[in-house]
Amino acid sequence: MKKHRLAGLLLTSLSLLLSHSLLAQAEENPALSLAGKRIGITVAGTDHYWDLKAYQGQIDEVKRLGGTPIALDGGRKESQQIAQIQTLIAQKPDAIIETLGTASVLEPWLKKIRDAGIPLFTVDTASPSSINVTTSDNFYIGEQLALKLVNDLRGEGNILVFNGFYGVPVVAMRYDQLKAVLKWYPKIKIIQPELRDVIPNTVQDAYAQISQLLNKYPKGSVQAIWAAWDVPQIGATQAVDAAGRSDIKTYAVDGSPDVVSLVKDPKSSAAAVVAQQPYVIGQTAVQNVAKYLAGDRTLPPATYVPAILVTKDNAAEAQKTLGQTDGK
Repeated sequence: MKKHRLAGLLLTSLSLLLSHSLLAQAEENPALSLAGKRIGITVAGTDHYWDLKAYQGQIDEVKRLGGTPIALDGGRKESQQIAQIQTLIAQKPDAIIETLGTASVLEPWLKKIRDAGIPLFTVDTASPSSINVTTSDNFYIGEQLALKLVNDLRGEGNILVFNGFYGVPVVAMRYDQLKAVLKWYPKIKIIQPELRDVIPNTVQDAYAQISQLLNKYPKGSVQAIWAAWDVPQIGATQAVDAAGRSDIKTYAVDGSPDVVSLVKDPKSSAAAVVAQQPYVIGQTAVQNVAKYLAGDRTLPPATYVPAILVTKDNAAEAQKTLGQTDGK
């Protein structure tokens, strides 16, 4: 237990140092400026903590660097975001940053941005049209969360899996890594059919689905619940705890304050969440835009901002790193 706690604290400290390093590099570079530049910002939606923080990080950083943000929220409607992308193309900003969404739906419109001669950058959207995507390393995130689950279950058990948004690239990466890890642990089975998480009313829907399944599967027949993001985890955790099912643990990704608080609570079934740093991701995307517009053509295809595996052992320390308090 002490070794696991030490490893968690070391990971948290390393992530904080890396994040501070990313921001320090930008602040120390006097050439990093967006003065006189207009930057289009389009996001799939801002109803989720992660999405809102990444969006705010972009807007704030464009302003800090002296630019003018043209920020548009798609309201979680694909048709609305596409219309907004068309609006941005017509306005011909100096660059556009696109955040989240279904890759197959967005790609034709992202290509139109590049065809219009506008530099395109993305956040959490893998696209051949993007000069650079700023994100967390979702391959690593998926692997680390899966390994935590496997170790907690000691390599044996049944799990419920939410898999409603596989068309979102980062979700697919995390799910694929779960399956890759489970391949080597054949005594862990995914209960079929997999669950479909929804937007909106994600928490309520997850609560209802899990409550119903807990009646179907008696104590000892389910050991864990996995989700690719953490809003379904809230509903699932609430359902498990309300039913007194201490035999089940929940796992997810993003690190919203409410979820980190649940993981911190020793009485909660929330066992782990991989916490990203969305505000820093947003800032970093804008810094990459500024570098590119200043003539830097050495940007890699992807910039990774560190994430933190939050567990019962390191949740309090992780809250400090993430600038969170309980539920905030």
